[in-house]
Amino acid sequence: MFNFFRVNDPIRLVGILLYVILFSVISWVFFLFPSTTPALMWMVLGERLSEGYLLYVDVIDDTGPLSAGVFTGLHLLFGRSPIAYVLLGKVFVLFQVYYWNNTLIKYRVFDENTYLPAIVMVALFHFSFDLMYLSPTLLGSTFLLLAFGQLFSHTVLQKESSESTLLIGIYGGLATGFHWNFIFFLPFIAFTGLAISGFTMRQLFLSIMGFLLPILLIFVFYFWKDGLEQALQVWPIVFNYPIYGYQPSLSWLAPGAFPLLLALIGFTISSFFRGATINQQKQRQLIVIWLLFSAGLFFLVKNNASYQLVVFLPALSYFISQFFLQFSWTFLNRPAFFGLVLVAPILTSFYWAARTAVDTSYFVVAPDEIALPKKSGLMVLEDNPSPYLTHSLGGPFLNYHMSVSYLQQEKTLPQKAQVFQMIRRQLPKQVLDQEGHFKALLEELPALKDFYSEANPGTYSLKYKTQK
Repeated sequence: MFNFFRVNDPIRLVGILLYVILFSVISWVFFLFPSTTPALMWMVLGERLSEGYLLYVDVIDDTGPLSAGVFTGLHLLFGRSPIAYVLLGKVFVLFQVYYWNNTLIKYRVFDENTYLPAIVMVALFHFSFDLMYLSPTLLGSTFLLLAFGQLFSHTVLQKESSESTLLIGIYGGLATGFHWNFIFFLPFIAFTGLAISGFTMRQLFLSIMGFLLPILLIFVFYFWKDGLEQALQVWPIVFNYPIYGYQPSLSWLAPGAFPLLLALIGFTISSFFRGATINQQKQRQLIVIWLLFSAGLFFLVKNNASYQLVVFLPALSYFISQFFLQFSWTFLNRPAFFGLVLVAPILTSFYWAARTAVDTSYFVVAPDEIALPKKSGLMVLEDNPSPYLTHSLGGPFLNYHMSVSYLQQEKTLPQKAQVFQMIRRQLPKQVLDQEGHFKALLEELPALKDFYSEANPGTYSLKYKTQK
């Protein structure tokens, strides 16, 4: 198997596809994970936006607008179908694996052309069951990888390429539109472009303008929908509301220790014990800085979960491939290869299955039945989204933590009127509010008391005479 993928032959991509299918079948048969909180929220968001509502204007959530558009399209085509998210996620994973391996071959990153990085990278995607699930991070990282590939072209081509420079920025801007936190990679593009790829000031300006272009088009869309002012009020909260961790970072150490060890050895060998061309040295520097920025990204990310780690995988696959290609001790690198590609995915599946009882804020357990008809409008203003498993969103507040920050910030009189109109347009039939946030809102906006009464402690119902 090691020699099969080491050969430079595109037919090896069929082996990658069969590998993904094999472990998908194993996962579906033996490891049926419950729904996760982010996955449920993305499906609920797509469902709500498909009804004609607008993100940031009618629905408070931190999902990037381009990702929200994808989720809306998925709901229109397939409804609330987790299988659709899984299958489309695997398509993006396979594209990333193909593109990254093709980039390494095209720009002669290794001394030999090989498909080892492809099988290593797809094995790393099995580090956690949710890495291959369609997410804003996976969607955005795909375009970050496209930008990264264009940066690689500047380590080889010794001439100015305006088209490539502009594409670097456009891909980075699209990635940010899918996942707002990827705006952190704008300094990465500027720094590596100047320090490693040798950008002129004209090229740097082109890449920055290209980065801003998709974001400006998103603002134009909101202006066209007459929601730009409110979107600009909500958008900064994406970056400054409190961090909440679905999983402790140390929980990633057990399944990640072996790949990290291989990557560390590969980095040591490639940096200190093997010669490299000038281009290969530049490429290694790009990848090291990518890793540093990926680590720094977690100071921005609000919901720490294993699917956020997808940005590390291209760089890790590079250094692990260095280990397999440069380490000459066959009795060590062959067992390590089989351990990474075959044994580790099974062991990590057992590991995450055991954590379903521990990561209770990440995995969603079906709630007791709520006294509402199925699919009726519901708004949950508490840190427990499980009612959305059986009910649709009926109000504007989806992301609990972001919504609380939005409600608690100081508001002018026009902004209070906007909040009132936001709720008045939607009027959820029932509000779950064990934390008292909706109660405080009723005191702040007394006009809402004409619409809601407290049926039970922490539960508010729409008064019969106002129901549509």
